[in-house]
Amino acid sequence: MKNAKKAIALFCCLAAIAVSLSARPQQDAAAGGSTASAEPLRVGIMPDADSLPFMVARDEGFFTAEGVNVELINFQNPQERDAAIQAGRLDASISDLLAAAFLTAGGFDMKVTSLTDGRYGIVGSAKLNVKTLADLRGKRVGLSTNTIIQYTVDAQLASAGISMSEYEPVSVPRMPLRLEMIQNGQIEAVSLPEPLLTAAVAQGGALLSTTDATGIDAGILLFSKKILDSRLNDVTKFYRAYYRAAQKINAGPDAYRDYLVEKAAFPAAVRDAYRFVTYRKPSLPDKAQIDQALAWLKTRNLLEADLKAEDLTDGRIAAAAAAW
Repeated sequence: MKNAKKAIALFCCLAAIAVSLSARPQQDAAAGGSTASAEPLRVGIMPDADSLPFMVARDEGFFTAEGVNVELINFQNPQERDAAIQAGRLDASISDLLAAAFLTAGGFDMKVTSLTDGRYGIVGSAKLNVKTLADLRGKRVGLSTNTIIQYTVDAQLASAGISMSEYEPVSVPRMPLRLEMIQNGQIEAVSLPEPLLTAAVAQGGALLSTTDATGIDAGILLFSKKILDSRLNDVTKFYRAYYRAAQKINAGPDAYRDYLVEKAAFPAAVRDAYRFVTYRKPSLPDKAQIDQALAWLKTRNLLEADLKAEDLTDGRIAAAAAAW
């Protein structure tokens, strides 16, 4: 009888400990903290300039040093990335302001937490004697329609006095095909992000314009609001590792030329020709940039919802980063 009572008492004690341990992560999560959980932050990236600091942070152990578990998931095109976001398979992703607006309008609770630093540009065909933006009035430009690419093309051509109705947008969703078309003289111009932009120029294309000149800040990082609310400490650690990697690249970009090809999957043609972007401290896009992107979507009849800049953004990370 005594043994039975001891066994019951021991069982109750162990059960109480188990309940206490199982409740603790939930309490930490409710407080916005993180635990020693192995659950990674799943972050979608692309083989582009925006994603480079995230890859460096992973490969040089900066995430581990900060104590955050991160899984970078590679996508080769925005369509697959956006499908993964909508299916709930990602906690965060490299994206752009247009995609953020579409997701918000569609009821997906993803928030813009910071800008990213990429570069988009227009390359003209040397074979078709295209040398300036002015040469594109009435001409064809290969791009992906209704996307950040077309948004940047409209802005760059507007800077040369060419309205969105004064050129012919040609839908070429696959970026490698755009690169091939400009190389072969099959089209007057194409728009590409880095590193394919540099590859096109290295292979004989004429660089007509980039977003560096027009000051467009449309590349961003999205995070799930659920993750921001429950794991803000982990997200902050993630960003600290990102910024450490960004600073290291800024301080010695040439040291990463082999990395571009061997690890980041940039085309071999860009190794020596690539002009590194300057990576900035995490911050939100200016309200004017968001308003401009939303206005473009309205002009193109792509968005019915009346969204405001604050509907898209979450400023908690940017506020924390201001003190770094």
